[in-house]
Amino acid sequence: MTQLSVNVNKIATLRNSRGGNLPNLLQLSELILDSGAHGITVHPRSDERHITKQDVFELQEFLKSYNQKITKLGISKKEYNIEGEPSERFLELVLSAKPDQATLVPVKPGEITSDHGFDFRDPKTFAQLQPIVKTIREAGIRVSLFMETDFRFYDQVVALGAERIELYTGPFAHAYDQSTKEGIQIFATYEKAALEANKLGLAVNAGHDLDTNNLSVFAKLPHLAEVSIGHRLISQSLVDGLEKTVKDYLKVLSQGNEF
Repeated sequence: MTQLSVNVNKIATLRNSRGGNLPNLLQLSELILDSGAHGITVHPRSDERHITKQDVFELQEFLKSYNQKITKLGISKKEYNIEGEPSERFLELVLSAKPDQATLVPVKPGEITSDHGFDFRDPKTFAQLQPIVKTIREAGIRVSLFMETDFRFYDQVVALGAERIELYTGPFAHAYDQSTKEGIQIFATYEKAALEANKLGLAVNAGHDLDTNNLSVFAKLPHLAEVSIGHRLISQSLVDGLEKTVKDYLKVLSQGNEF
């Protein structure tokens, strides 16, 4: 079954809007995992507008303790995925926190959210990423790169030594919001990208604006290992409650293909 990693940025955003410790990030992360999610994702930006550096390490300690508890019960380990830009700041954070996976994402100054994958048409991209990917891999941390469906450049991901790509699903979700037909049409480009990535030995993750509606289609993506979902999942939980929402996402994902 495709793994569900829940991005908890929006919980931190709500907390930071008031100050203090409500809603409690660790408490809700525990509820998310208890509800069946396979991991927790964070994207600590340099301005700390949601996830802070302190959050990163508190979640690290929480997951360490949580995994010690569940593995004694024969339950599979929950993963920690940290997303961020390829910078010295982010590299230092990853090497200190030692997550299971580091997802490198291109970041534009002032952007509200990630809205594009890496562009390998610019040779500077490979040169910028190479030492960072190498260092993270040498630390025993899995590396994923945020990519679009133009698979012509996936060989660059392999050359860097990254093990996965995360497909940016914003265009698919936007098309699906317009109509199911439009969503299905653009989904074909994601299918082709996933197949080509698999041919190169890359595992496939995906994320951005996926929800229980469009996942009825996207969960069928070939070789889909993991989805990272935050904004729409947390938004839906305001209506249905966090436990039910996580379980609803897991139910939709279970209807997809085994990767």
